[in-house]
Amino acid sequence: MHPVPSETLLHALHWRYATKKFDPAKKISAADWHTLEQALVLSPSSAGLQPWKFIIVTDPAMKARLRPAAWDQSQVVDCSHFVVFTVRKDLGADHVDRHIGRMAEVRGIAAESLGKFRQMITGNLDKARAEARLDIWQSHQVYIALGQFMASAALLGVDTCPMEGFEPGKFDEILGLQGTGYASVVCCAAGYRAADDKYATTKKVRFKPDEVIVRI
Repeated sequence: MHPVPSETLLHALHWRYATKKFDPAKKISAADWHTLEQALVLSPSSAGLQPWKFIIVTDPAMKARLRPAAWDQSQVVDCSHFVVFTVRKDLGADHVDRHIGRMAEVRGIAAESLGKFRQMITGNLDKARAEARLDIWQSHQVYIALGQFMASAALLGVDTCPMEGFEPGKFDEILGLQGTGYASVVCCAAGYRAADDKYATTKKVRFKPDEVIVRI
């Protein structure tokens, strides 16, 4: 038996849409938000490096400061929780060692036994850095977390709206990220749709499955 029935998953994905108008009076419960935070923590990443931090904004004053830097989109202030997905730039040996240390702690093994694994990871990072694609590669990982967050929210009946329409530099300044090694990549508003959001009943437009699925 599936942990989640197929029809439940597909219903949630059909129900989900990029919410344009949130009901500011409706807040996500503490229990559901805890689950969504765990979904973020459990997001997969290349080599398990987790090159990110997720900044959760619920303070109305901070939301109001961010709104102008997000093209004045109302979702920023009307949603229950606003998540800013950030990436660790210029990922280096210090982060790898932190990851190795955590692996040793969780699995009850010696960090020294992971020497070859460490060497492989640092080699890949150094190669990506030399080819000037390291930050791009790690930023891609953030979108994996975004997708997992949105799917998890849909299963809980929580609305979301992914947002790339913002000024990352201004967000970094407002959120105090400058000088931390982390930078904003993408955002996601979460909460509950307003009753009069017309997009809630607009039919999804997707290409037919046989146009995007290739079976070999």
